[in-house]
Amino acid sequence: MENTLLLSASYEPLRILPWQKAITLYFLGKVDVLECYDVVLHSPTLTMNLPAVVKLNRYVRPFPRRIKFSRQNLYYRDNYTCQYCRKNLPTSQLTYDHVVPRSKGGKTTWTNVVTACVRCNLKKGSKLLHQVNFKLEKEPTEPHWLPVFSSSMRPEAAPSLWRTYLIPVLGNAD
Repeated sequence: MENTLLLSASYEPLRILPWQKAITLYFLGKVDVLECYDVVLHSPTLTMNLPAVVKLNRYVRPFPRRIKFSRQNLYYRDNYTCQYCRKNLPTSQLTYDHVVPRSKGGKTTWTNVVTACVRCNLKKGSKLLHQVNFKLEKEPTEPHWLPVFSSSMRPEAAPSLWRTYLIPVLGNAD
């Protein structure tokens, strides 16, 4: 079945929940249901539509999170685009590259690793950018956003019922 988008009290996307957790929060009075899927749930005493988008009733103070460095979060940060040749590719054709190679003292950090296609990564090897005439599409930085999507879901694959609430996150995707 479908997942549910959880919004803060100020309508900001917080995370994706399993629909069962969303229903539990609803019956505990912690969320309001804003959008529903066409799927109907039945119990012996109740019939209701599956919640697609729910909003917290109370303001919850966010706590600062560092974004975990992972291959999928890196691809997401770089929009699934090779930072050298600027081709947008599926994850099966992407890898990552250390801007300053590890053999030259480069670290595996948000500010030294970029998404690269296999071809560009092999061409660069353990050289510095100027040695292969490569330029970065954009300077690598540590993201300060929390990806709303699971690593396997690209933003444009979000259910249509979520789009209105994700426009600030996605930009105008339609």
